[in-house]
Amino acid sequence: MRYLVTGGCGFVGSHLVEHLHAAGHEVSVIDDLSTGRYDNVAHLEGRPRFELVVGSVLDPSLLRDAVRGVDAVFHLASVVGVRLVMEQPVNTIRTIFQGTEAVLREASTFRRPVLLASTSEVYGKSDDVPFREDGDRLEGPTHRHRWAYACAKALDEFLALAHWKETRLPVVVARLFNTVGPRQSGRYGMVVPRFVEQALAGEPLLVHGDGTQTRCFTHVADVVECMAALLACPAAHGEVVNVGSAEAVSIGDLARRVVALAESAAPVRLVPYSAVYGEGFEDMRARLPDIDKARRLVGWSPRRDLDTTLREIIAWHRNHRRGA
Repeated sequence: MRYLVTGGCGFVGSHLVEHLHAAGHEVSVIDDLSTGRYDNVAHLEGRPRFELVVGSVLDPSLLRDAVRGVDAVFHLASVVGVRLVMEQPVNTIRTIFQGTEAVLREASTFRRPVLLASTSEVYGKSDDVPFREDGDRLEGPTHRHRWAYACAKALDEFLALAHWKETRLPVVVARLFNTVGPRQSGRYGMVVPRFVEQALAGEPLLVHGDGTQTRCFTHVADVVECMAALLACPAAHGEVVNVGSAEAVSIGDLARRVVALAESAAPVRLVPYSAVYGEGFEDMRARLPDIDKARRLVGWSPRRDLDTTLREIIAWHRNHRRGA
């Protein structure tokens, strides 16, 4: 197969590119390197069956040529991290929706199957945990920029499913929950790499809020395996599928586990949301997926538990700090 991965220099995107390439497929990447990093795919440059195009999915001619030349598309190009969402709300909405609209338009023109990477953020403030794909969503008011990302990604999903309904364009929406692993940066507020970097530096691990909010964390290798399987599964077309771990942990406990596994003496400190994101920031108390649909469609569930994942991330950051 010949695949296009938009946002393929990002954290999840680069791991997906590696997974597809290792399976023998041809992979083309479009990435404007605004948040993705060339270093994430540099080891693939010059190899057969790999091509990197530095550019934006909002470039019509570039995107059309790219989609025309492949068999299927993984659309991951998006805005990354809560910090960017809060600081750049206009760019958040524009990049997410206009990019997805452009990709789906070209995919429809050439009848190319598409996997849209969405997010658990679309569930918003719902407390109906574990989240089911057919459950109701609950977003906050529009004057809270926190919800711009969730609403834009939900609109992406509506558009993808509209293409499926009107023309039977093969689309599948993968709602990713917190995905972690080697190469993930803490620059945009991602909690696990931030905690690991702080623990290894002996600095305080800064837990936002009261630390009792719960999340689940899935190894990126498990996530990309599921994404590849979903796009290849005809029964998944026209479906929204949760992709995440069913192992919940509070953020306070996560910080303490990182300290213990890193054998660090760093303290854990609570920081008010207002000190990080300004007044009026809203967060979700719990985020946990029901993954029965992924099991039913492609026989998927995460193979790596949280401690295994954290040990691998800590080891990667240690080597990275040493220049390895």
